[in-house]
Amino acid sequence: MSKLLALFPPFLMLLLLAAIATAQNPSAADAVYPIREGYVNAHGVMIYYKSFGRGQPLMLLHGGPGASHDYFLPSLLPLARHHRLIFIDERGSGRSQTLEGAAGYTVENMVEDVEAVRQALGLGRISLLGHSYGGVLAQAYALKYQKNLSALILGSTFASTKAINQVFLRMKEKMPADVRDHINKLEAEGLYGHGKDYEKNRYTAEYMSAAWGDGYFPYIYQNHPDANYDPVDDGKISWDLYREMWGSHGEFVIDGNLKSVEYTDRLPTIKVPTLVLVGDHDEVDPSLSQTIHKKIAGSKLVILPKSGHMTFVDQPWMFQKAVEDFLMK
Repeated sequence: MSKLLALFPPFLMLLLLAAIATAQNPSAADAVYPIREGYVNAHGVMIYYKSFGRGQPLMLLHGGPGASHDYFLPSLLPLARHHRLIFIDERGSGRSQTLEGAAGYTVENMVEDVEAVRQALGLGRISLLGHSYGGVLAQAYALKYQKNLSALILGSTFASTKAINQVFLRMKEKMPADVRDHINKLEAEGLYGHGKDYEKNRYTAEYMSAAWGDGYFPYIYQNHPDANYDPVDDGKISWDLYREMWGSHGEFVIDGNLKSVEYTDRLPTIKVPTLVLVGDHDEVDPSLSQTIHKKIAGSKLVILPKSGHMTFVDQPWMFQKAVEDFLMK
């Protein structure tokens, strides 16, 4: 063996020795998950992506609208052991390009962004997981491009803005009277244009604390409340996008361009294997997931116990098992 190695130039010898070492100890290579990241030019909008893991492609769509992929991590890291994960930041969100005019922030445009990333990365057929608003986007993608899907996972989402607006009304009714009165007062005064110049294009800190703290928190976490949760810090989102899509009148009514989301009657056209996930204490009430499940023939519904909107934080093992069992069939 030593005589054979002497015939190789030094750099080839190093490569050969490395290959032999890897063959003798394959677990060393298996333990490393390199990250690939970059941008895809999606019809003139630069969309950020991050990819790692092994297996068939699983693309993940974040909520908000206007948040970023970051809140999926580190909770969903274990899925990388059996799937190539592709996270994106939707247009105007996270590290993706912002637009000069907010009118370009629509579900329909974001569907084309998802498709552009799929094509540019040469992913072929993908599994698609959307959480919250990302689940709305995933439904819209499936309604147009289901031929490109091998599976669909809809987490804590809705198919009808009219239906979720009714959920928000009931949520307000269940609040302690002092919390509800405080939120109603702030909404009646108008939620934008207050404070210093740098504060005028977002909710006030008082409203964020009231709505996302006192109002929403019981529906966000149940089993594992995040000790670092801060409703004001949660306001680090794309506000132009959020206001265009969600609307200007508060957290308990969607009256931006998302009011066009009425997919319920079209859901029966989705024929790809579909998993519907929701928390039993979810801000997106489980009844909305039950409707989606009933409309998509052959879909599977999993209601995670003692779980709010952040199901993969409240019940990480159950969430991962449900996804793995579904995708590995």
